[in-house]
Amino acid sequence: MSDLRDVAMNSKAWAFEEARRVLERYKDGPPEKGYVLFETGYGPSGLPHIGTFGEVLRTTMVRRAFEVLSDIPTKLISFSDDMDGMRKVPGNVPNQEALAEHLQKPLTSVPDPFGTHDSFGEHNNAMLRRFLDTFGFEYEFISATEFYKTGKFDDTLKRAVERYDDIMKVMLKSLREERQQTYSIFLPIHPETGRVMYVPMKEVNATDYTVTFDDEDGREWTLPVTGGNVKLQWKPDFGARWAALGVDFEMYGKDHSTNTPIYSRICEILGQPAPVTYNYELFLDENGQKISKSSGNGISIDEWLSYASTESLSYFMFGKPKTAKRLYFDVIPKAVDEYHQQLRAYAGQDDAQRLANPVFHIHGHNVPASTMVVPFAMLLNLVSVSAAEEKEKLWGFINRYAPDASPEKNPDLDQAAGFAIRYYNDFVKPTRTFRAPTDQERGAMEELIACLGDADKALDVIARKNAQEGKDAPLPEVNWQDDEFLQSIVFAIGKTHGFDPLRAWFSGLYEVLMGASQGPRFGGFIALYGIDETKALIRDGLVGKLLG
Repeated sequence: MSDLRDVAMNSKAWAFEEARRVLERYKDGPPEKGYVLFETGYGPSGLPHIGTFGEVLRTTMVRRAFEVLSDIPTKLISFSDDMDGMRKVPGNVPNQEALAEHLQKPLTSVPDPFGTHDSFGEHNNAMLRRFLDTFGFEYEFISATEFYKTGKFDDTLKRAVERYDDIMKVMLKSLREERQQTYSIFLPIHPETGRVMYVPMKEVNATDYTVTFDDEDGREWTLPVTGGNVKLQWKPDFGARWAALGVDFEMYGKDHSTNTPIYSRICEILGQPAPVTYNYELFLDENGQKISKSSGNGISIDEWLSYASTESLSYFMFGKPKTAKRLYFDVIPKAVDEYHQQLRAYAGQDDAQRLANPVFHIHGHNVPASTMVVPFAMLLNLVSVSAAEEKEKLWGFINRYAPDASPEKNPDLDQAAGFAIRYYNDFVKPTRTFRAPTDQERGAMEELIACLGDADKALDVIARKNAQEGKDAPLPEVNWQDDEFLQSIVFAIGKTHGFDPLRAWFSGLYEVLMGASQGPRFGGFIALYGIDETKALIRDGLVGKLLG
């Protein structure tokens, strides 16, 4: 472990860079609380989206990196701000009219529109926890409602009363003049209506820790700040939560980045050092719009897991957090195949390479071997040309390509075969557009038919390609099950038929035979689909049978 720790201290993987920043806080000794605390926050004003999950996953990756660097115990808290008032009715939930009468009530006081939980806040919390449990996260869940009402936040709230003026100075600097006149860090919960009150304080009393205010009807009320009678505005709440829990690391989207100095200063005023923070770029939907809990745009966690494994989603989340990510269905196949590429690479890497490999940050020291002997993109094309509706049909092709493979020995591949059929039917099939071949493509495809299965013709076209390039290279060994040999035939035909650039030849194959502008490595596709089947497919494309 010591050697690995030395390597980790110099790793350029972003998770290790952040973990070293956290470690720097305790260079003189471990924290008094006995552990390093990583936290993620969730605002359950709408159904949890995939960005919420990504925040927990990425924080877990930093935590895992920290555990390589240090023996100090760690803890991860997922904190739900479910005492926040419901400002608007989300557009993606049922029974919206019934919810409207509960505007401004804490989310845990709003009825559950789905009818499955005691409140809307509890419903959304349960969804989040189910998602997190699906991925096996080790975390402690904290509800703000429970945190306020059971008194766990009381000491911090009292300190906020004592240092009210100092906190207000921080907040007022960030507000427009009009807002300054009515702003208070405290939001009382109206004793009669149960609504969160956005009203100025007439008095904040540090003697008995109460606040006095007038409601909308002009009636004066005095409430203790403790026991869940009052909550903090969201910016002060952020810093106060850090102070109350002793948070050491938290990440959030770049839309919070300008508030970081405010959160940090309030935490310090309340007597605790501000945590290490990390701002990531936002997730975007197919139209480049920010993903929103209330509108439900983009792709959900359940939707991703309908078409690919949990690990592929984790892989997608690891890469370049500082770069905005377009999070829509078409990113799934690439994420699946790249994840398995990294799994295969891991076994032969040294420690430095392994710590930079995304699969380490997904699996820790228990990186599994990939059993995916056929790429997901290839499976999609195989579904396309074979019209397979059941994965058993795909296994017929797979076993010709990889005779030793089986659903039992290759669970990754078996799972992916089912996913590929579903993904193809939902996303690929509706968008396929076939075309007729050009004269140049027709001649090349006719020669490809002639070469497949005929060793003399196949070697002749490869020899002609070598002569055209001025190469005196030996001819390959004939092997009709070998991806590389089949690819060399396709490549040679493209060169000898004058395609420039050569990718135009491959694009022609995909567009004529598969109805798509991109496709798999064609030699590998032939090996998987079969020589005779590929020749029949090309003939169908040449006579226009695929045009429908």
